[in-house]
Amino acid sequence: MKKTCLLILFLSVLACQKKETAETAATTVKDEHTFAKPELAVVKHLDLDVKVDFDTQTLTGKASWDIDNISKGNEIIFDENTLEITKVTLGDEEKETKFELGKEVEFHGKALHVTIEPTTTKVNIYYKTSKDAVALQWLTPAQTADKKKPFLFSQGESIWSRTWIPCQDSPGVRFTYDAKVTVPKDLLAVMSAVNPQKKNDTGVYTFKQDKAIPSYLMAIAVGDLEFQSIDNRTGVYAEPSMLKKSAWEFAELGNMVVAAEKLYGPYRWGRYDVLVLPPSFPYGGMENPNLTFLTPGVIAGDRSLTSLLAHELGHSWSGNLVTNATWDDIWLNEGFTTYVEHRIGEAIFGKKEFEMQNVITRKELVDNVAEYGDTNPDTRLKVSLTGRNPDDGISLIPYVKGYAFLRVIENAVGREKFDVFIKNYFDAHAFQSITTEDFVKYLNENLIKDDKALADKIKLEDWIYKPGIPSNITTVSSADFDAIDKIQKSWRETGLKGLNQKITTTSEKQYFIDHLPTDITSKEMEAIDGEFNFTKGGNFIIKRQWFVQAIRHQYKAANPAIEQFLIGISRTGSVMMLYKELAKTPEGKAWAKEIFEKAKPGYHQTTTLAVGDLLK
Repeated sequence: MKKTCLLILFLSVLACQKKETAETAATTVKDEHTFAKPELAVVKHLDLDVKVDFDTQTLTGKASWDIDNISKGNEIIFDENTLEITKVTLGDEEKETKFELGKEVEFHGKALHVTIEPTTTKVNIYYKTSKDAVALQWLTPAQTADKKKPFLFSQGESIWSRTWIPCQDSPGVRFTYDAKVTVPKDLLAVMSAVNPQKKNDTGVYTFKQDKAIPSYLMAIAVGDLEFQSIDNRTGVYAEPSMLKKSAWEFAELGNMVVAAEKLYGPYRWGRYDVLVLPPSFPYGGMENPNLTFLTPGVIAGDRSLTSLLAHELGHSWSGNLVTNATWDDIWLNEGFTTYVEHRIGEAIFGKKEFEMQNVITRKELVDNVAEYGDTNPDTRLKVSLTGRNPDDGISLIPYVKGYAFLRVIENAVGREKFDVFIKNYFDAHAFQSITTEDFVKYLNENLIKDDKALADKIKLEDWIYKPGIPSNITTVSSADFDAIDKIQKSWRETGLKGLNQKITTTSEKQYFIDHLPTDITSKEMEAIDGEFNFTKGGNFIIKRQWFVQAIRHQYKAANPAIEQFLIGISRTGSVMMLYKELAKTPEGKAWAKEIFEKAKPGYHQTTTLAVGDLLK
């Protein structure tokens, strides 16, 4: 009897081990954009100790990694790009070990091969960043809002964290971290972690991120920063001159968090603060955990652009909590977050605004697919970025096509049922990195459930794996926009006077601008500008859309403002819209090159690379 029990126990243990091995094999995903082999040896926790030097524009210090040597082998591989590795040691006793750099690969840097022992649990890497670190933007006082003190910020997405920390730089590898950062005593350091709210006398700041995150969400900023709270768990960091206006602009931040929690469950990161950066930040926002980095372009003075906050907040569930395992799966981050953003927006700003945003998003989808071509494989949701810079995958397609796909599912099963599904999806995959195929499996098992009629209604394969826009896309409409369509058909006869009283919100103005007649004349553009003052008085979005039309229709009165706009910001997607329009004519391209030369010193490297490629 005892032998039988032992045999049964042995077989049970063996079965469990086989199951665990199978599960590990199933979830180990090949990421083409990392040299690391996390299935053999993987990082688990980072202790970072760095000094920030504005004179040399470098970070110097040590990255100590707690590792799991799964294979019990003699090597662990990290990613690095333009770093100077000075020494590598093992364990708390700091036993020096061999390391070797592999061959350089464009965009990806080099593999850092470190010799370890089967029992190694800690690897300490001593290093220094270079001036070529793509992730780090060093600003002179003149490039900041207050023009008094220097500024540093990082931007790790997609594979740039390896330019400021030696790491396993894949969204499929997650780790916790503690950090000690030494900065000049008159500056404040903040990170994607629990943050200080005021400067101290030492210039030494410590941070803790006890939730496992991927490397692209490692973030740091250092500058003359102050903090103002909005409620008990939200607040704003900004330069002194920007602080009060930023806090006023983001007054709804706490309510947004509450609205998101009602839809998708508890906010799991503790505090949710935002940092308003100088204009050279290359994105609208970056969803760094605990501390969203934001472009100052969102400060419109009338709270008209705060929907961007809903997107970055949404990433606290889709992206940060449940992460794409590779950059081929980026739609899992951005498509879901665009869906969450629209739902938070509906809760905060109402159904009319929700309907208008649906129409605007649909136009972005149609326009982007048309630009790529509807048979272009980059218009699929699951893309292939092998051999390419993964930043190429950060187009509008994963945002707006992903959103449209999720609306199709919502429409097929009903909003109530879909809300429950998404909340459960976030819970089931919390603090995990998953692939598109993991999502498809979960969707089939938990929503479609072998219902062929429902599967046919959703057309999952068409949406995820085929280019273009599938035939079952939902219809979108807005009564407010219908009224603007009528105005567009009649204003040439009835005149423009008084239209600025009928077309008032940012969404309405954007729609009006985007749907101006294709044969509009420069003289008519001047008349519209006289009524609305778009060239000088619009917010960031209005100016951007208006300038596209001004370039397209040769409204040269806007040229000085266009040049000022392109020099004054580094938001990659937005400046690219204008540069692309300029590049359509020889005269425009020549002017674009002149502007680019003036603007380049203030641009982030990712923006410089994108514009430089366009204007070759």
